[in-house]
Parts: sequence; C-alpha cells; structure tokens
Amino acid sequence: MEENLIETKSKFAYGFNFYKVFWIFMIGCFFGDIHEVLLHFLKHGEWVARRGVIYGPLNPVYGFGAALFFIAMYKMKNTVNIFIIGSVIGGAFEYICSFIQEKVFGTISWDYSNYFLNIEGRTSIFHMICWGVLAVIFVKYVMPFVEKQIERIPVRFGTIFTWCLVVFMIFNMFISTVASRRQYERHEGIMPRNIFERKLDEIYTDERLKQVYQNTMEVQN
Repeated sequence: MEENLIETKSKFAYGFNFYKVFWIFMIGCFFGDIHEVLLHFLKHGEWVARRGVIYGPLNPVYGFGAALFFIAMYKMKNTVNIFIIGSVIGGAFEYICSFIQEKVFGTISWDYSNYFLNIEGRTSIFHMICWGVLAVIFVKYVMPFVEKQIERIPVRFGTIFTWCLVVFMIFNMFISTVASRRQYERHEGIMPRNIFERKLDEIYTDERLKQVYQNTMEVQN
C-alpha cells in the first residue's frame, strides 16, 4: 500500500484519473484528425481538412471516442467482450454525434446511407464492426503504451500544462459550436441578435468556416 502511494505521487496521472482520461482525449483528437486526413487522401487523392474544431488539427469525435473506450474498458482483458462493447459504444456514439450535428448545425460530416444495414445513414453494421476491431487494438495494444508515455510526463509540468489545455479546449469547442450554429442561422436568414453574434458573423465568416470544415455537407430539407 505504501509503495503504491509513493508511486502515485512520483508519477503523473498514475492509474485511472481525470488527467489520464483528458490526455487520452487529447491524443485521440490529434491522431483522429491525422487518420481522417490520410484516409481522405488515400480515397480521393486530395488533402482536405477533417478537423472538428476551429483551432488546431483536432477532431473531438475521436477524442471522446478514445476517452469512452478507456473509461468503459479500463482493465478489461477479454477480447470478445472488448469487441462487443467497443462496437456498441462506437456505433451509438457515431449515431449521436451525427444526429446532434444535423439538428443543431444543419450539416453532416458523413453519410452511410449506401452501406448495408445502415441506421439512418448515421452508422452501420460495417462501421460498428470497425469500431469493435479498433477497440480491441486500442485497449490491448495502444492503451498500455500510451498510459506509460503519459505517466512519464513530469508531475509539475503535466499538471500545469493539462489545465492550460483544458481551458484551451473548452474555449475551442465553445467558439466552434457557437460559430457553426451562427452559420446555420445565417443560412436560415436569422439576423444577429446581439453584439456577440455580430462579432461571430464578422470573424467566423462562411468562407473561413468552409476552410475549417471542408468535409461538412449541408442537409437538404
């Protein structure tokens, strides 16, 4: 017990805690964006921004997915259980993200309507299987390595830098959300109602957001 307490104090984000979850979220955001960009390039031969926020090469969908996998399957060992739970979590999360994006912002970033056994085009059996396979790889091979690397961060630096990133990501996701919502309202002919919305229209124009969200498609009513 005493040795565990000493190890906990000497290592940053040791074990299961907020710091570990947040860093896995950030790593997922970054590598998720890289994955999307490379995948699009391999399919279409062009470099397109696939990020999910205005500032930085970050895709929070992957970040939240990685964090959910870590939280739900921490210490889980059975491969079949990991695959099943990963498939369900991944499919449900993908569906929810697509639903919210369409209803709040009037856009979608993917459409699986042409896939066999798709669910309203938001996810499909094929993609759920992919999520399950990804969960197995992530939990059994990636996560142990990533955890060790996170715990190697100096404690003082890690603590301060984590909270700087927390503030940055809260602002980043907030401004990305309200700017995208304001874009949707502009397209619906809704005029700005206050100085904040006027500033959003001035700073985050359609042209700028199109450069950020090059993969989004407006939903046709």
